[in-house]
Parts: sequence; structure tokens; C-alpha cells
Amino acid sequence: MSQLALLGGRKAKTKPFPIWPQFDDGERRALSDVLEARHWWRTPGTKTLEFERAFAEFHGARHGLAVTNGTAALEVAMAALGIGPGDEVLVPDFTFVATASAVLFTGALPVLVDVLPGTYCLDPRLAEAAITPRTKAIVAVHMGGHPADLDAICDLARRKGLMLIEDSSHAHASEWRGKRIGTFGNAATFSFQASKLMTAGEGGIIISNDDGFELKARSIHDCGRMPGEWFYRHFIYGSNYRLSEWQGAVLSVQLGRLDEQTRRRHQNARLLDRELSRIPGITPQQFDERCTRNGQYAYIFHVDKKHLAALPVGTFIQALTAEGIPNQASYPPLHELDIFRNNEYRKCLDAQHANDEHGFLKQSFPNTRRAAWETVWIPQPALLGDEQDMQEIGAAIRKIQENAKQLLSPETHIASTRATR
Repeated sequence: MSQLALLGGRKAKTKPFPIWPQFDDGERRALSDVLEARHWWRTPGTKTLEFERAFAEFHGARHGLAVTNGTAALEVAMAALGIGPGDEVLVPDFTFVATASAVLFTGALPVLVDVLPGTYCLDPRLAEAAITPRTKAIVAVHMGGHPADLDAICDLARRKGLMLIEDSSHAHASEWRGKRIGTFGNAATFSFQASKLMTAGEGGIIISNDDGFELKARSIHDCGRMPGEWFYRHFIYGSNYRLSEWQGAVLSVQLGRLDEQTRRRHQNARLLDRELSRIPGITPQQFDERCTRNGQYAYIFHVDKKHLAALPVGTFIQALTAEGIPNQASYPPLHELDIFRNNEYRKCLDAQHANDEHGFLKQSFPNTRRAAWETVWIPQPALLGDEQDMQEIGAAIRKIQENAKQLLSPETHIASTRATR
């Protein structure tokens, strides 16, 4: 029997994974060009504008608007769509807090909806059941890079007259039925934070095919200015969400690698699907055949501890890390966050909404809880490796599954809470 690395045995994975972020002389030249040009601010510069156009075109959109980060992208998109006090927006319970906080930013109420058990994306049937006369929009989060069910969600939005925002922070270059995500709804948002599929440390972008939306969003992101008007005329409420020329220059180079990196991540993830599905108790995130390419921000799999000697998931994660396989934290359910439990969210709402009961917060959200507390996420840089790396990931997980009982003896003193994550 192989001894687990957590208990002093040899690591299953010794070959290093690719380092992230990746860069070369392309980024060095791009940054040097900005330095020498002395246009470090986007307003007189050209680098961020060029990136906006290239990223939008890559995803099949007419317009791109680069902003300071992915959260800002959601906030600007919500404001430009006219969402405000008294409105409701359907949001999956399983997502990063920004998906909901951007709704609160406008004074509207994020109505939390459970996700599908396989893809961990918004459940269209439950979303429809959550619609009220106040519902104005739906946010579809492409979890881990896998698109939400855009057939069903787009149909729902059309039938009910709702706006659709694609939260695509995990899904750069993902495809649904051969079409890149980002233009199925009114707008889509992306993040370029350090862990994302392309990065400038921070940054975000909104893409859209709606000319009127783009004009309003551009004004909101630039202090209420309008293109072509005098610099000190301010037509609507706005703020400063402008992305710098430094980041625009870096992201233009990063975009040049995205297609090939996406091909590699997608291919390696499908290798892992086959490898891990043969291990008792391990179930990869469901892959819908309508997803023709997954940007694969993370490789997500469910751990059924019944097949691992009742080993707590937190202990499984400790063992996986010890074997040399990186992991990143899953999102906790939104409804369990302090902001919703302590009623702080109500301070953002209009008087009527602030005093309502909000029955959705009393729901059990079983699929979100399963996704949050029973899955393991392998970060995207590992998927830039080769076939040997994928086989070694599989071997490490199989080693833990086969030797799980080693971790249950009292003398190991292994912590068994998710807090160790």
C-alpha cells in the first residue's frame, strides 16, 4: 500500500506545473512602448482602445469597454442597463459575491436561485419560478468556464422580457454551440484578475452588440462624459472606472495567446474527465455537449466521501496538496455570507424591498451547498501542462481514494474542516 505524502510518503506529482502568469518579450515590448510614449493614461492613449476592439472582435461583439476590474464591469453593466431601486435581478446562489453585490450597488435586490447539480450553473427552471413583476434581469454565470444553459436562459429572457447579463469572468473564449459566449444577452462581463485566463493583475471588460448600451456604459465609466464632447461636460452620473494604458498593453499581448491556451486547457480537461470518472467517488463537473469549448478557469470535481472511507473533503484537499496537486477555494453559497445573514444587504435597497421578507433566503439551496462544500477546484495553470501532468493528477487522486483510511486513524491528527482550505 502506498503511503500518502501527507503522512510522510513520496509525492505522486514531482514534475512542476506551468507557472502563471505567463509572459515573454511581447509584454516587455508593450510596456516599454507605453513608457516611451508617455501616454500612461487611457484618455490620450491608444493601447487600451486597441485592446477593447480586439477582445470584442475575438468574442464576436461590436463593442468592448475596458474597466478597472471584473466587479466594476458588473457594476457599470448594471447601471447602463438601467437597473435600480425597486428592481430584482436573478442571480445564482453559487458564484463570487460580486455577482450579487453589483446588483446591490444599483439599489436593486439580487434574488438568489439554486444551480443545476451537474454543471453548477443557474437552474433555468428555478429561475423562472423566481420571477416576479419586479424582476428586470438575469445574470448567467459560466461556472469554471462552462457556459450556463444559454438555450433555456435566452428563451426565458425573451419570453419574460428580461435583460440578460453573462458573467463570464471564468469563461474567456468558451463556446456554446460553436459560438463564443458574450453576445447571447444584452452584455457580458469578464475579469483579468491575477488568477483569470488572461491577466494584467487586475482589469475587466464589458462587451455588447447594443450601441445604445455601449454609449451609456462608456459615459458611466468615464465620469459621465460623452465621446466627442468637451472634457468638462458631464451628462449623467458616472465614476472613474478607466483602465490604464499599462494594462491595456499587457492584455493585448495576453489575448494573442488565449486561443491556443484555451485549446490546451479544454483538451487536458477532457483527458481528466475520462481519467477521473473511473475513480470511485470522484465525479467531474458535467460537460454539456452543447459546450463546444470550455475556457476552463478551473477543473471542478465532486468528492463523494462515502467512497473514500467517509474522509472529510477538507482532509482530502490537504492530502491532494501534499501530493503536489494545487487547488483553489470554492465559493461559499451567497445566502450563507454575512452580508445576507446580518441583513446589511437591506441597507442598499429601497424602502419597500428593505422591509420585505425575502423568502428565497430561507431556501435550502441543496445543489449550491453540494457544489460549495463537496467539490475540489484545480486552478487553470495546471491545465496548461501536458498529458503526463493530467495522468499524474489522476494518479494522485486515485492514490488518495485507495488509501483514504490511512487518514482516519487518530494518530494522524489531520484537521477535517473546510477552513483548512
